Amino acid sequence: MQLRKKKSTPIIGIDISATAIKLLELSRSGGSYRVESYSVEPLPPNSVVDKNITDMDAVGEAIARAVKKSGTKTKDAAVAVAGSSVITKIITMPANLTDAELESQIQVEADQYIPFPLNEVALDFDVQGPNADNPDRIDVLLAASRSDNVDLRVGAVQLGGLNAKIVDVEQFALENTVAMIANSKFTDPSDEIIAVADIGSTVTTFSVLDKMKIIYSREQQFGGAQLTEDIQRRYGLSYEEAGLAKRQGGLPDNYIPEVLEPFKDSISQQISRAQQFFYSASQISNIDHLILAGGCASISGIAELVEAKIGIPTIVANPFADMSVSSRVSAQSLANDAPALMVSCGLALRSFD
Repeated sequence: MQLRKKKSTPIIGIDISATAIKLLELSRSGGSYRVESYSVEPLPPNSVVDKNITDMDAVGEAIARAVKKSGTKTKDAAVAVAGSSVITKIITMPANLTDAELESQIQVEADQYIPFPLNEVALDFDVQGPNADNPDRIDVLLAASRSDNVDLRVGAVQLGGLNAKIVDVEQFALENTVAMIANSKFTDPSDEIIAVADIGSTVTTFSVLDKMKIIYSREQQFGGAQLTEDIQRRYGLSYEEAGLAKRQGGLPDNYIPEVLEPFKDSISQQISRAQQFFYSASQISNIDHLILAGGCASISGIAELVEAKIGIPTIVANPFADMSVSSRVSAQSLANDAPALMVSCGLALRSFD
C-alpha cells in the first residue's frame, strides 16, 4: 500500500465498487478545483463480490472502457481497498528518527499489531504529527491489508492501461471528500459530528466523523438493487430492463406512489436504524449533519424525507458544487452521478497532497 506520495502529479481516482468503475480526474488552480474528466462504467455481474475482486480481467477491461470513455490522457491512478479489509492503528515513535530509521523501526513494531505474517501483508504508514501527551514523540498511522487485496486492484488497474501510483483506503478517501464538502457547507465542521449514509447497490454504509475522522462505520444489507428488483417484479421486466427503466423513466403512472415512495420510506427507516445503532454503541448522543451519498441519494426529494424522519439537517452529497467543469464533461451527467463519486473524488484529491 502507498499512503505517501512525494510531489504533486495528476492522478485519476478509480473507485472499484460492486457494480461500476467510477473514474474522476481533477485539476487545481489556486484554491479552485476543476473536473477534467470523469466516467462511470458498469461492471459485469459478480466481478466484485463483498468488495473483493473475483474477476480481475473483467474489472481491468471495465477500467479500460472507463478511461476511453472519459478521454483522459493521465496514466497514474489512485485506487482504494475497502476499510473492512484494512487494519489501522495509531502508534507513537520517537520524533528524532530519520525517514529511513522510522521505516525500519515500523517494520519491527508492525509485527505486534498485525495478525498475519508480514510477508503476506501490504503495509504503509503516515506521520500524523506530534503526540498530544509527549512532544518528544510523534503519532504514526499504520495501515495494513492482505497483499492479495492490494495486488488484485493494482493488477486490474494495470490491465486497464494505467499505473497504480497510490493504493489508499476507502474510508480515508471518503474523509477527504467529506472535509471538502463540510468546509464549504457547514459553519464549524471541525467541532461538529457529521454522518454519511452511503446507499450503494446492495450495501448501505453509515459512517460518523468527529473532527473530520471516521470514528464509526457500519454496513447494512440494503441498497438500490432492492428498488430494481421491486420494479422487475411489479412490471414483469428483466433485471437489466428494470435497471434501465429506473434510470431513464418511462414506467407507468403508479410507479411513484406504489413503488418509489415505499422504497424512499425504506431508505429513511434504514438510516434511522443505523443512527440508533450508533447512539447505542457510542458516548455521542447527537449528530449535527447528515450527508446522503451513493446512487440512491440522487432520488428526488430523498433528503427532505430523511430529514423529516430522523430530525437531522440532511443534504445530498455534491463534491463538485463549487468546482468548474471541463468542456468535455457533461455537467448534467456529473450532477446526477455526484453522490456516487465520493470515494473517487477523495482519491482524485490525492493529486494535491
